Amino acid sequence: MGGMTMPFPAAGGAWWAPSAPLDDTARADDRRVADRRWDPLLVCVAAYILTAVGRIHQLFAPLELIHLAVIAGVLAIVLFVIDGNSLRRVKDVRGPTATLIAAFIFWMMVTVPTALVIGTSFDLVFNNFIKTAVMSLIIAASVRGVRDVERLVFVYLVAAVVYASVIVTRFDANAAGDGRLGHLYYYDANDFATFVVTAMPLAIHFLYSGESRRIRLFAAAGLVVLTFGFVWAGSRGGFIALVAVTAFVIFRFSAIPLRWRGWGTAMMAAVLLATASEQYWERMQTITSEQDYNHTSETGRLQIWGRGIDYMVGNPVLGVGAGNFPAAEGILSPLAERQQFGIGVRWNAPHNSYVQVGAELGVPGLALYIAVIVSAFFALRHGGRLTPPLAAALLGFVIGSVFLSLAYSEMLYTLIALAVGLRKVAGRAVEC
Repeated sequence: MGGMTMPFPAAGGAWWAPSAPLDDTARADDRRVADRRWDPLLVCVAAYILTAVGRIHQLFAPLELIHLAVIAGVLAIVLFVIDGNSLRRVKDVRGPTATLIAAFIFWMMVTVPTALVIGTSFDLVFNNFIKTAVMSLIIAASVRGVRDVERLVFVYLVAAVVYASVIVTRFDANAAGDGRLGHLYYYDANDFATFVVTAMPLAIHFLYSGESRRIRLFAAAGLVVLTFGFVWAGSRGGFIALVAVTAFVIFRFSAIPLRWRGWGTAMMAAVLLATASEQYWERMQTITSEQDYNHTSETGRLQIWGRGIDYMVGNPVLGVGAGNFPAAEGILSPLAERQQFGIGVRWNAPHNSYVQVGAELGVPGLALYIAVIVSAFFALRHGGRLTPPLAAALLGFVIGSVFLSLAYSEMLYTLIALAVGLRKVAGRAVEC
């Protein structure tokens, strides 16, 4: 399979060479060397991950001025369409996950005409989510071998480390007086914590498996930065996800010797214990408290989730429409009738990706959403040494999103794309 190389061409080398048609005899050898170097398509896919997931264009103003996110996505699609490499075919990523995502998109479209606010659903489906799904397909189909997957996994880690580095240097962890970060670039503190948790197992992977010393050093430094940012986020849902991912790393990360898993988790624990304040631990202790606002307030998570389930039960087939959970809070909620007396009602986000999908897309949509995620885990069954870190990253999202509205996020569908891409190239490795 080979190790991962950094995103720079070899001295005197070209970025890529045009692909020649492959006959049956040469195909096995081509598969072994196909991903030896980065090429323009993979660079564009990496740029997309840095922007769509890492939001790097929002961290550095000049990048937003040139619309890097749009340029990267469009170029990636164009380069994929004109690429003649037989290892980059859409049919190679056809399978349960792609089929389920297509069905999920179709069901989102079906809900648009009956949505509470049709414009909101139309915009989410046709101006947002379809682009995310298409790029997920491009990511999975663009990888030529295991090295390509590892490169993109590393890019995902870089995106998280850069984002965390900017956050801890530009923001005040106690800006609101509660000992945690407030509104950040694109993500809020809870979203950011889940992003960090998905990246931590990738850092542990490269800490041990990085092919060069600088990659391993970056992974070690990145793990420290990610942990530091995680503490600043002060997210209780993120803490629960971190505990689950840490347990997975220790007991299921079989591709890495136990002593290295121990070193990685010990490093995270040391940074967490050294940087977490008393206020942080007091906040974590409220996770199980019945006096917490999430239990007692009508805008707390448990109350919102209860209303979300009611929206799903009341609209079991089509839901309230994609992206319309906040509208349901302002129109269908028992609290909505207060508006006739001039009392404002907050249009709350669902704060749970599963409640979000169930309420907005009905029971069929929720079943498809869960099936997509489960199929991604199944795609990782035979992925070699990259299986544990990607499975741990996906697990971190699955648990963290219980407390977040991230059902349609690029973060999830990028991780799914990497899982599907790994399944594709792992199958080729077996053939070779």
